[in-house]
Amino acid sequence: MSRRYDNYWPPYIPVAQRREQAQQALAMLRKKGVECQPVTVEGRTIVHTFWGIKWCKNLEAYSDFANRLPRGRSCIRHGTVLDLQIGAGTVDALVSGASVYKVKIAIKPLPEKDWKAILDECAGKVATLVELLQGRLSSAVMEIVTRPGSGLFPVPKQIDFHCSCPDEALMCKHVAAALYAVGNRLDSQPELLFKLRHVDPEELIRQAGAAPAASADASAPSLEEADLSALFGIDIDAPAPEKPPRRKRP
Repeated sequence: MSRRYDNYWPPYIPVAQRREQAQQALAMLRKKGVECQPVTVEGRTIVHTFWGIKWCKNLEAYSDFANRLPRGRSCIRHGTVLDLQIGAGTVDALVSGASVYKVKIAIKPLPEKDWKAILDECAGKVATLVELLQGRLSSAVMEIVTRPGSGLFPVPKQIDFHCSCPDEALMCKHVAAALYAVGNRLDSQPELLFKLRHVDPEELIRQAGAAPAASADASAPSLEEADLSALFGIDIDAPAPEKPPRRKRP
């Protein structure tokens, strides 16, 4: 349903025109030197992986947001999120509409007591970073990390947002689109969720304890290298073995 702005109803804009306007706005921003990281949705599905799906389901679980999110889903599918930047406790987005609007979202850090509880309950159960970021741990561990209210996903009272658009709704479609865009970005960069909540996923790994040095295979890649290779689908070259020094002729 359209909303009324300053005593007039905004005209309906066809989907194809919205997409074209968004692309034109993106091109203009880049021409001005703005380094944009747009969010692209292929088909109807906004998210595909464990963390992206869990993020969106968390948003949709709260009645505070339930009636305001559908327009955001439609908005992001039109390619209107021109830029999305996720930092420690902050989300900044540029969303195309009648103009290009600035969306700012602040998310409070995960309370220290909740993070400590997660660390204590997951002690010794998280072996590698890649398993954590791909959501491939046991269901018991993932339930601890993602449980409502005290897991990594924020509740409404921990989220503050503002949009530069004239819509006076508590959550406009541009904010809703930016929130869904976070879920989309977590598909490819799940580590950003930990950054967003001011916690370090490596702490979960350290709880498992270090493997004995004697059992380590010197030819195997380090944990960090193996994790990055598996997570991002890239080959990380191991350092080449040193050549023995040549003997000097007498």
